[in-house]
Amino acid sequence: MRTTALLKIAALGMIALLAACGGPSKFKTYSGPPVTQIVVDKSERKMWLLSGSTAIKQYDIGLGNEPVGDKFIEGDGKTPEGNYFIDRRNPNSQYHLSIGVSYPDPRDVVEAAAFGRPPGGDIFIHGRGPEGNAKVGSNWDWTAGCITISDDEIEDVYAMVRDGTPIQINP
Repeated sequence: MRTTALLKIAALGMIALLAACGGPSKFKTYSGPPVTQIVVDKSERKMWLLSGSTAIKQYDIGLGNEPVGDKFIEGDGKTPEGNYFIDRRNPNSQYHLSIGVSYPDPRDVVEAAAFGRPPGGDIFIHGRGPEGNAKVGSNWDWTAGCITISDDEIEDVYAMVRDGTPIQINP
C-alpha cells in the first residue's frame, strides 16, 4: 500500500515538473470589461479595443505591404477599410495567434468583380511569429493585408476579443 502511494506522489511530481518545463501558455484569461468594438486607424498605425465609448487598450500596428488605400483585389497587399466583425480564430497560426476579420463582405465582392478579379480573403489580426519578427525592424508593413501586433499583444487581444465583435478599419 505504501509503495502505491509513493508511486502516485512521484507521478504527480513528474507531471508538475513537466508542466513547469513547458513554459507559459500563449492562452491567457481576461476578466475585465467586455470589448464591444475594435477601431483601427491605418494612417496613425493604431488599434483600440473599446468597451462602450471607453478605450481599454491601444496598440501600435503594422499593415499590409501596400498600406495606403482600401483593399480591392486579392494580392494587392492592402488592408481593407470599412466595417467588419471578428468571425474566427486560429490558435495554431503561423503568426503565433490570430483572429479573423470578416472581409470580404458583399460590397467588397462587387468591387473586386468590377476589376474582374477575386477580392481575396484571410484577413486577420495576428502576432508576428518567427517570419514577422525577422521582417519587422524599420518596416512594420509586411503582410499581405493583415493587421499585426506583437506576439505578447495578440495573446491579450485573443483573450479579450470575442467572435462577433465589430471592427471599424479607417483609412
